[in-house]
Amino acid sequence: QVQLVESGGGLVQAGGSLTLSCAASGSIFSINAMGWYRQAPGKQRELVAAITSGDSTNYADSVKGRFTISRDNAKNTVYLQMNSLKPEDTAVYYCNADIKLPPYASVWRNKDFWGQGTQVTVSS
Repeated sequence: QVQLVESGGGLVQAGGSLTLSCAASGSIFSINAMGWYRQAPGKQRELVAAITSGDSTNYADSVKGRFTISRDNAKNTVYLQMNSLKPEDTAVYYCNADIKLPPYASVWRNKDFWGQGTQVTVSS
């Protein structure tokens, strides 16, 4: 089985910075795209940033210029550097990974996995 374990959330003042990490472990052949989503109370989960296996990145308009996503393929880890944080960035942040599993009976399969979520709270 595969697990995604997030860390790095917490409480920070507006204008501050945090770095989130998400490490994937378990039965992994390779990892395709990885990303960060967030969900604020009463709102739908939204994409914050994503990165492909070729290091192409995509950001929500609301975080462009403030957040940076990166990955370390040797460690199966994705990071989210968050700068100039605003109170509206307050949410539970979830890691997501599209993982290619080892073959079973010669069949290859990709599967989507999620982390358990980490709370980010930005005070004004």
